[in-house]
Amino acid sequence: MSSTSTISSTAFDVYAVRAEFPILSRTVHGDVPLVYLDNAATAQKPQCVIDSISRYYQYSNANVHRGGHALGAEATALYEDARATVASFLGAEPNEIIFTRGTTEGINLIAASWSQMVGDSLRGRNIVISGMEHHANIVPWQMVCERTGAELRVIDVRDDGTLDLNHARTIIDEATAFVSIVHVSNTLGVTNDVREICSLARAVGARSLVDGAQAVVHHATDMRHIGCDFYVFSGHKLYGPTGIGVVFGRADVLATMPPYQGGGAMISTVTFERSTYLDAPMRFEAGTPNMEGAIGLAEAIRWFKRIDPSALREHEASLAKRMHADLSSIDGLRILGPTESHVGIVSFVIDGIHANDLGVLLDEQGVAIRVGHHCTMPLMKRFGVSSTARASTAAYTTSEDLDAFSTALFRAIKLLR
Repeated sequence: MSSTSTISSTAFDVYAVRAEFPILSRTVHGDVPLVYLDNAATAQKPQCVIDSISRYYQYSNANVHRGGHALGAEATALYEDARATVASFLGAEPNEIIFTRGTTEGINLIAASWSQMVGDSLRGRNIVISGMEHHANIVPWQMVCERTGAELRVIDVRDDGTLDLNHARTIIDEATAFVSIVHVSNTLGVTNDVREICSLARAVGARSLVDGAQAVVHHATDMRHIGCDFYVFSGHKLYGPTGIGVVFGRADVLATMPPYQGGGAMISTVTFERSTYLDAPMRFEAGTPNMEGAIGLAEAIRWFKRIDPSALREHEASLAKRMHADLSSIDGLRILGPTESHVGIVSFVIDGIHANDLGVLLDEQGVAIRVGHHCTMPLMKRFGVSSTARASTAAYTTSEDLDAFSTALFRAIKLLR
């Protein structure tokens, strides 16, 4: 389907959506139809995104911002149009959008630059994260604390998989300098009240970051409504390419922060005595950027915005309810996290069966899920497990996919028990 095609805004046609993803028609292990339920790790790409990247390389490939020729001007226009597209998607301004390699680099960029800016003032203060964070939102802050003497505090996760907001209100205090919180857990699928948590940070003068890697594909993300200082996500979970990510940063905050990396494109002047830097966002985009990634991400956003959001939410909620019900009916199966307030991400363990063994047997039947600790080892420890199986849906997931998943799961359990 071409990039100008439309998806009905009056009813959600999952089969029309699915037809736009060429990989979903392939088979694995010879002639076994693919059932792709690993969308929280990475989503598949519609044909229009694939075509946009191909077109760029076929007709407009050049470096951006500095070329004095037609191709350079075309590439620059496409790249900056992508920035504007992302800004509109987030309810932000283009100068508040920084392109990175992904969520992980985005968090590292903010942690490194912001901590360099505040420097020694962090000694005796604290940084707050939660007990359900991805390693990418734990390790960079641990490094900041080790370097500066700040204390790392962790918001408790309740037994039902939700955050303890009362505990958050206790540990976010006058000594808090930064709060970094996940919007949607990649393991539990739970949606956190990030607006409330950012408000708590703002009330004590702390900066706030929201990890939106799993949220942008499931929730409307308006930066002014959330009230965060920073928001980060990865393109590949939003039906876009890998190797491209986004940092939203409030313009007034970015203006105070030093560069993350040095090199070309981010400088104003360079001498051997000193260098001066461009304003944000260019100050934070050293070197040749991922032009094709940004272009592909913009096309993915345009594709995604053609889907009626209410119809999509209804479709995904139905899938999540169905998947949760199917899994809950299996003896000895335990689902981590809440039954409500979650998107289509379900992590589970089965008595006496290792997640890796389960993943192998499902794969033999064409069903792709994720197994392991999902880069949330502290959360695994909190629930007393070392790994889980995780199934996750997307806009193109059908009821037939869930039928195949259930059938394959029962077969695998029968073989392993």
